[in-house]
Amino acid sequence: MSRQNVLDFLDKGADDREFRVKYDNCFQIDKFVEMAGEDGFEFSIEDFEKVLKENGDTFESSGNPPKKLIWV
Repeated sequence: MSRQNVLDFLDKGADDREFRVKYDNCFQIDKFVEMAGEDGFEFSIEDFEKVLKENGDTFESSGNPPKKLIWV
């Protein structure tokens, strides 16, 4: 179930710019996952990292303003 929560979270970020910007400005993965939980997307850091790896993505940010490389 938490894998699906990660996928749902990533889809939400891909579709909702305001939502995405909130997370683009978070640089600590533990805080990032905590924020996702507060927004109704419960998953662990391990589940999040596993899905990112499966997708060929990383938690890194680039650019100014910063953007996560995880949004589809």
